[in-house]
Amino acid sequence: MPSTGAKAPPLLVDAMLGALARRLRWLGYDAEYRNDLPDEEMMAIARETGRLLVTRDRALARRRGVRALYVAATVLEEQVAAVVDALGPSGARSRCTVCNGELERLTPAQAAPLVPPYVARTQTEFARCRRCRRVYWPGTHWPGLQKWLEIK
Repeated sequence: MPSTGAKAPPLLVDAMLGALARRLRWLGYDAEYRNDLPDEEMMAIARETGRLLVTRDRALARRRGVRALYVAATVLEEQVAAVVDALGPSGARSRCTVCNGELERLTPAQAAPLVPPYVARTQTEFARCRRCRRVYWPGTHWPGLQKWLEIK
């Protein structure tokens, strides 16, 4: 079901795919992750919230009453590719990799009291999660992440 330019649906990612959920958030997908619920509860949440259930559990993906995307791949990069191929680009900016909240931009002055002094002196771009309030900036891992995002 490739995208036709529309925004990707919100996702509910099951316990087998935690690393995938974090990567999908980097790519801007709304990817809630739950690793603490039985299948029936996951299905109920997906139905009630209109989320597409993303799973490596073939039997769960085939169950009636829930929209699901089965991910056969076991390698993270292949899992990401499978989701992007199935849904198309997210159509959104990155999300909080911890809680899936939306990010809001912060000015350097707003971020200064929230980050280590060295970071406040050396960085100019900041974002904060609206849900958990975690602050992000392009740290030393940023060039590698940018390269990874470009090939996706």
